[in-house]
Amino acid sequence: MFSPLSTAQVKFELRNEIGAEGKNSQAFKAYDPQLGDEIVIKRMEKKGLASKASFFEESRALYASMHPNVVQIHYACEDDTFIYLAMPFYSNGSVKRLMGERFLTVREIIKYACQVLSGLHNIHSKKLIHFDIKPDNILLSDRMEALVSDFGLAKPVGDKGFAAPDLFYSKMVPPEVFHTIDFTLAYDIFQFGLTLYRMCNGDDAFNHQFLSYSGADGNLDADRFGDDVANGRFPNRVAFPPHIPQGLRKIVRRCLEVSPSNRYRSALHIANDLATLDGKIIDWHHAIDASGRTWRKSDGHTMYVLNVSLDGRSELRKTVAAGAAKRVIDGCQATINDREIARILGSY
Repeated sequence: MFSPLSTAQVKFELRNEIGAEGKNSQAFKAYDPQLGDEIVIKRMEKKGLASKASFFEESRALYASMHPNVVQIHYACEDDTFIYLAMPFYSNGSVKRLMGERFLTVREIIKYACQVLSGLHNIHSKKLIHFDIKPDNILLSDRMEALVSDFGLAKPVGDKGFAAPDLFYSKMVPPEVFHTIDFTLAYDIFQFGLTLYRMCNGDDAFNHQFLSYSGADGNLDADRFGDDVANGRFPNRVAFPPHIPQGLRKIVRRCLEVSPSNRYRSALHIANDLATLDGKIIDWHHAIDASGRTWRKSDGHTMYVLNVSLDGRSELRKTVAAGAAKRVIDGCQATINDREIARILGSY
């Protein structure tokens, strides 16, 4: 029987593995001689996929979501055992990796969040739910722009606007997971809110909360965790570092509303609210070490450094050009709380 399809060959050299993306998939840095460049190959075992019809679901979702803030796909192919997806290699890694190196400034949080939301708005306009928004799946381009990646769980919505993923990532599940099997775009909005929360607080603080649900045997207390997620107690919506402005906290909380109907209606609405955030506080660099907490800010001419020791003492120093650092009396206090820290950070 005549087939209109042509079969051709592609060749690539799998090099070092850069991550196991799931039970039946791996990611490799690879070299493609046809493109003459390094790429990333995601390899999935066919036997782990539901059916032959699902072999190229992820590649179709990626291609359908083509956008400047979505990871592009070069091509998809197969052999007898595996499905292969070829994508660009981004040497800057992910937002998760960047968060592992340091805290993000609020300006960076707003920038990356708006770029993710631009990609997410495009995904939703194609009637797809991503189902796996998290810092690991936000890659950084060579221009340090955020790109939504990994469409392994993405699903098209049906006529009534519902879809369901094949599995759930426990850390990032929304409350509705515990009482329904049909999900809307609000699922992605909640996961974006958790991602934004992690960008504000750092993964150490987020993981500390999550690990509190593990018993002595290291296993997750699923009932207690599920109850707290379903009732809005995980994560702690009050816990934020003092340099996170109230406007940003409000946006995070709205994304994390327990009821999907109380969350933002769209990614675009979140981006609009983020665009209104401004002020002196958004450019401070935050760090934590054994001696306490530090905030630094420089405009290229003047450097401010606020140190807060473990016992609550604060010292603010100002350095102009190449001059000596001088104490700023307003920021030097015997005891200081987070509200006062926020006031000081917003004043300089």
